Amino acid sequence: MKVLPLQQRNISSSRLVFGCMGLGGGWNQNPITEKDILHAERVVDTALSIGIKMFDHADIYTFGKAEKVFGEVLKRRPELREKMVLQSKCGIRFPEGDIPNRYDFSKEHIIASTEGILTRLGIDQLDILLLHRPDPLMDPEEVAEAFDMLQQSGKVRHFGVSNMNVAQMRFLQSCCSAPLVANQLEMNLHKLDWLETGVLVNQNAGKEYNFSDGIIEHCRIENIQIQAWGSLANGIYSGREVENPTDTYLKTKQLVEEMAINKETTQEAIVLAWLMRHPAMIQPVIGTANEQRIKNCQDATKQAEQMSREEWYSLYVASRGHLMP
Repeated sequence: MKVLPLQQRNISSSRLVFGCMGLGGGWNQNPITEKDILHAERVVDTALSIGIKMFDHADIYTFGKAEKVFGEVLKRRPELREKMVLQSKCGIRFPEGDIPNRYDFSKEHIIASTEGILTRLGIDQLDILLLHRPDPLMDPEEVAEAFDMLQQSGKVRHFGVSNMNVAQMRFLQSCCSAPLVANQLEMNLHKLDWLETGVLVNQNAGKEYNFSDGIIEHCRIENIQIQAWGSLANGIYSGREVENPTDTYLKTKQLVEEMAINKETTQEAIVLAWLMRHPAMIQPVIGTANEQRIKNCQDATKQAEQMSREEWYSLYVASRGHLMP
C-alpha cells in the first residue's frame, strides 16, 4: 500500500492538512479576542476528530494572529501538541512605508521569522518550515546557512518550499544538506494546469508563477511531499455561488453533485478525492474555517481509494472541456 512521502520520512501520516489562514479574526490589526480563541479551539477539535494531524500556518496569516490564536489554544491545552505536526511558512513581507511588498529569503529574515513563529505558537520546535513562494533574489548558500542554524539549534526539524519549479528546487537543494521534504502548490479540480503536458501556470492575485515540466515527476522521484493549497477550489463545486458560470463549470458541478449522491458522501469529499486519487499521493490543504465543511471532508480518503480511473477522467474532462492532447 502506498504511503505519503512525509510518512516515508517518519514525519506525518495525516492524509489531509488543515490550513490555518482563516483563524485569528480577520486580516486586520485588531487584537485577538476570546471569541477568536474559542473558534480556533472548535476548529482544531473538528479537524482532529476527522483524522487531521497536520496544521499549516504562515507568519503572515491574518498578520500573525492565526499563529497567535493557535498558540493560545495550545497554551490552554498543551497535550494537543503531541497529537500534531505543525508547519509554517516565511518569506513574504508586506509593504512598510515606501518599501513595497516583497519576498525575503535572507538568512536574517528566515531566522527572525522563525523565532516569531515559535513565539506566537508558544512552541520550542517547528516540525516543518516552508519558504513561502520563490524569491528572485534567493541565494541558496545563504538559505542553507539559515536552515543549518535552525536545524542545529533544534528550532526546526525539516524544510520545504511552496510554489517552486523543478529548477528552483534543484538550485536550492544543491546547497542544502537537509532534504526538501515538501512543495506546496495550488492544485484542485478547477485549476488543472499542473496536469498539462506543457507549462504549469499558477495564477494568483493577477500574477503568474510558471512551473516547468516535470514538477510532479521530480517530487515523486525525490520523495518530496506535494501539498495542494486551494484544494477545495474555493468551494465552487460544494456550495459557493459562481457569477457568470461557464458550461464546463456547470457540467463539472453537476457531475460532482451526482457522484456525491450516488456514493452517499459530500461534494467536498469528491473534490478532494479527485486530487488524492493521483498516484503522487497529493496531500490536500483544507483552507475553510467552517466546522461543518471540515466535517464534510472526512470521507475524502475513502472516496479516493474507491474512485475508478473512469470516474477520475470523467471529472477531469468535464472540468477541462476536453481530454489533454
